[in-house]
Amino acid sequence: MTKVGVNGYGTIGKRVADAVEAQPDMELVGVAKTRPNFEAEAAVRNGYPLYAAVAERADRFAEAGLELAGEVEELVVAADVVVDCTPSGIGAENAARYEAHDTPAIFQGGEDADVADVSFNARANYADAVGADSARVVSCNTTGLARILAPLDETYGVEKARVTLVRRGGDLGQTDRGPIDDILPDPVTLPSHHGPDVNTILPDIDIDTLGLKVPATLMHTHSVNVTLESSPDADDVRDLFADETRLFQIPATADIDGAGKLKEFANDAGRPRGDLWENCIWSESITVEDRDLYLFQAIHQESDVVPENVDAIRALTGDADAAESRATTEDAMGVGIDYGR
Repeated sequence: MTKVGVNGYGTIGKRVADAVEAQPDMELVGVAKTRPNFEAEAAVRNGYPLYAAVAERADRFAEAGLELAGEVEELVVAADVVVDCTPSGIGAENAARYEAHDTPAIFQGGEDADVADVSFNARANYADAVGADSARVVSCNTTGLARILAPLDETYGVEKARVTLVRRGGDLGQTDRGPIDDILPDPVTLPSHHGPDVNTILPDIDIDTLGLKVPATLMHTHSVNVTLESSPDADDVRDLFADETRLFQIPATADIDGAGKLKEFANDAGRPRGDLWENCIWSESITVEDRDLYLFQAIHQESDVVPENVDAIRALTGDADAAESRATTEDAMGVGIDYGR
C-alpha cells in the first residue's frame, strides 16, 4: 500500500483525499490544514488524520475542538508520496520541505512548470513521470485539452489547434473572485497560459489559446478548432472519443444545454459534490469541415484533475503502467459516463 499525505484540504485537496481513500492500493495517512475551518472539521468527521500545516497555528485547532495528529512535517515523514493541494505559489514554497525528507511530491497546475521534474497528464505523458521525484498535474483546462488533443494527434495528426476558453470567475467558495458583472479578456494578449501549458506535456502540438473570464462559478467552456492532418468525418471523431473513458459525449436527447444542467445531471447521477471528472463534449457540436474539427466542451474546474492526481501517485512510485493505473483509478472512483445504461 502506498501511503499518501495530502497537504491542503480545500477545493482540490478534499477531493484528492477522498479519491486516494477509495483506491485499493493506497492509504491516506493524513491531510494538512492551515486553520480549523469547516473543511478541517469535515476531515475529522471523515476519519482523516488532521495535521497543522502551520506549526504556529496548531493551538487554534484545539481551541476549536479539533484533535490534531501532528504537524505537517510529521505528515511528510509518514507519507510515501505527498500531494500538495495548497494555493498557487505555496506549493513552490513547500517543495524544499519534501526534498529535505526525500518524499516524492505532486503539485497542482497553479504552480509554475519548473516546480517539478515533469508536468503530467495521465492520457498524454504518463510514462514521462514514472520514477520521477516530483510531478505537476497540469491545470483543469490543460487537462481537458490534453485529453482530446492526445488521441486526435495519435490518430489523425494535429496541424494546428485554436481554442477560446470561457472561464468561470471563481469556485463556489472563492467569494473574493470576480468579475461580478463583466466579461474580461484574460489576458488581453495572445496566448493565454493554457497553450504553453499544453506544450509542457505535448511539446509538438501547435496551439493558440485565448481566454475570457465571466461571472459564473459552475464550469469552464471551450470553443475548440483543430486543423487535422487527415480528414475524418464527424462520426469517426465521435467513435474515437467514445473509446476515451474520461470523455463524455453529451447526446442531443439529454437536453443538456449548458453548465447548469450538466451540474444537475451530475447531482442526479449521485456524483459526490456534483463532480464531473470527465470532459463534457456536446456530441452535436462535433463538426468536421475539410480538415477542420470544431467542438464545444465543458470542464468542471473543481474535479477533472482529481483522477490525474491519483494516477500521478502511481507514476512516481512506479506501481503500475498507464493503462493499469487509469483503469484502477476509474473503477475505484466511478469515472466514466455511459449515458442511458
